[in-house]
Amino acid sequence: MADLRVAVDVGGTFTDVCIFDEESQIMRVTKVPSTPDNPMEAVLNGVARARIDLSEVELFSHGTTVATNALITRKFPKAAMVTTKGFRDVLEIRDGTKDDLWDAYRDVSGPYIRRRDRFEVSERIDYTGNVVEPLDEDEARQLAALLKKRGVDTVAVCFLNSYANAENEERMRAILTEHLPDANVSTSAEILPEIFEHNRFNTTVANAVLGPLVSGYVEQLDEKLTAGGYAGELLLLHSGGGSMTSTMVKKFPVRLAASGIAAGAIAAKHIAEQCGYVNAVGLDMGGTSTDISLISEGELRVTNEWEVEYGHPIVFPSIEVLTIGAGGGSLAHIDIAGSLRNGPQSAGAAPGPACYDRGGEEPTNTDANLWLNRLGTDLADGEMTLDRRRAEQAIRSTIAEPLGLEVDEAADSILKVANANMADAVRLVSIRRGLDPRDFALIAFGGAGALHGAEVARELSIPVVIVPPSPGVTSALGCLLVDIQHDLSQMFTASASEVDADDLAEQFRALESEGAERLRHEGVSDDQAVLERGISMRYQGQWRSLQVPIGSDPDALQAAVQTFHEEHEKQYAFRQDDTPVEIYQIHLKALGKTPKPSFRPENTAPQSPGEPVEVRDVYFEGRWIPTPVHERAGLAAGTEFTGPAIISQLDSTTVVPPNARAEIDEWMNIRIVLTDRNTASEPRTDHDESESAR
Repeated sequence: MADLRVAVDVGGTFTDVCIFDEESQIMRVTKVPSTPDNPMEAVLNGVARARIDLSEVELFSHGTTVATNALITRKFPKAAMVTTKGFRDVLEIRDGTKDDLWDAYRDVSGPYIRRRDRFEVSERIDYTGNVVEPLDEDEARQLAALLKKRGVDTVAVCFLNSYANAENEERMRAILTEHLPDANVSTSAEILPEIFEHNRFNTTVANAVLGPLVSGYVEQLDEKLTAGGYAGELLLLHSGGGSMTSTMVKKFPVRLAASGIAAGAIAAKHIAEQCGYVNAVGLDMGGTSTDISLISEGELRVTNEWEVEYGHPIVFPSIEVLTIGAGGGSLAHIDIAGSLRNGPQSAGAAPGPACYDRGGEEPTNTDANLWLNRLGTDLADGEMTLDRRRAEQAIRSTIAEPLGLEVDEAADSILKVANANMADAVRLVSIRRGLDPRDFALIAFGGAGALHGAEVARELSIPVVIVPPSPGVTSALGCLLVDIQHDLSQMFTASASEVDADDLAEQFRALESEGAERLRHEGVSDDQAVLERGISMRYQGQWRSLQVPIGSDPDALQAAVQTFHEEHEKQYAFRQDDTPVEIYQIHLKALGKTPKPSFRPENTAPQSPGEPVEVRDVYFEGRWIPTPVHERAGLAAGTEFTGPAIISQLDSTTVVPPNARAEIDEWMNIRIVLTDRNTASEPRTDHDESESAR
């Protein structure tokens, strides 16, 4: 009987594999170098290295960077856009904003489809959905013939006001399909039936350009897994924190544009819940970047509008993650003003840090950690041997000599700049929203997160750092903790006090019917389907709305209005109970429950860590200190020790600095408590809440 659950997360430097055996309750992990030119190769290499018998796999879940990388590199297939006459340049005009308001010479990058490939046809629908001008089918057929002649692989059909009536878009799709039967056609009314044409058009265009790329990747991987003996559905994690089958991914590939990033945030939430913390910051530091997520009052923050590049919004629910260019491979350099900088440039998987001895000559965070002996010379269970001499040469020539520093000081400075960058990013997601980092726990994971977690926490006066059992593959674990999920929406504008309740209920039922059909299409039985309603509202006169949950009982709308007032006060620090509230949009989250790992806590008994595997001098705060090095596999639940200490394992290395104490908890996490005077007391836990309630 198949009882293995496998998750694979593709990162910029390494591809992580997590295997959970439900019968034995044992989790195995492995890492292999990523293959940027063909990510599927790394996935299959990971499966082979982990010696997974695919016929014994019940569930295979995958977080991928294929869509994200395609939007960044813009290596798209031949694509075209068809729009209403007069609206060809909506993508170019955007909303008129700039990422850097004060830089007159820095322009926003161009649209995903160039102007020469954007075409107009005669048609018009008004804002109420009335057909003002039917689609000119002669023009449409001439355009379809032209696109066929050009060899176009994918088309985005974006008509004005199609969210109110998709008739003309559907007819255009039919004509395109007649002439281009093998092309991928995305219509804006199907992808995002919402007002605001720039957001809708850009999301549809992103979906169109990603279609052939993602479809090809998913089809090939699906075929390889099936040939290897896997009999289930390939599930792919999407930005909203759920998963999709390969069939639905081909229809909505844009949902994968933040796939891998969401996995780490989901895993961080799971670990916080295990440890009883209602407030936590996830610090996912990989080889190329660091992803920072925030869990507040037990919930991850979700945004409905985000972007891979500024000016090109993607309007689908997405877990809110802040990504900065700080990873193990981030390059240290001196800027034109003579200041030490760290990132965002990265050595990547090839050539990699200087210590990889693969041609890299500039120092990275990995080189600095290696030289300061915080990192051992073996990486990924002997998959790679690191060269300290190469690291020293890179640090000396690039940083130490130009700044007049010793190599030790230069390496320490490189890490301090990296830690300061990450601390600043945490401040952006917390203090900027009125949240005090000292009330949070820091969950440090990723290949390099456990190396830096304690120092980042100290920078922010965060009192507790949690390092999960397999920090280097924790993002992959996140792929095993999600359900199949679809997010649907529909415009519905009306006054909350005067709305026709029957009409509102009918619109919700229509969304629920579509959501249930999508889940059935993905093999989800009705008893495993969960449909959650949501509603976006705003005060009369506003244009920005706020989404809140809504039930299905007769008084649900009144309760939702009250929730809206409360959430508005939390988000914007004011409420206006006497101001009329407008309904703006209705939403539905369709969930298909999938099997998940069931973890058992270990029995804890206070004990010492025993004899270290070695004692080596490690550089902390200006001096070399003899530091014990322990293998994590030899540390049982309940083990307690004080810093400094180094904990090594296959997928990561944990640094416990001086003035810190650590223990292995019942979930096999390392909990590091910083004992400096400037750190706060431990953050609030679920236990604290229950005590205060009494």
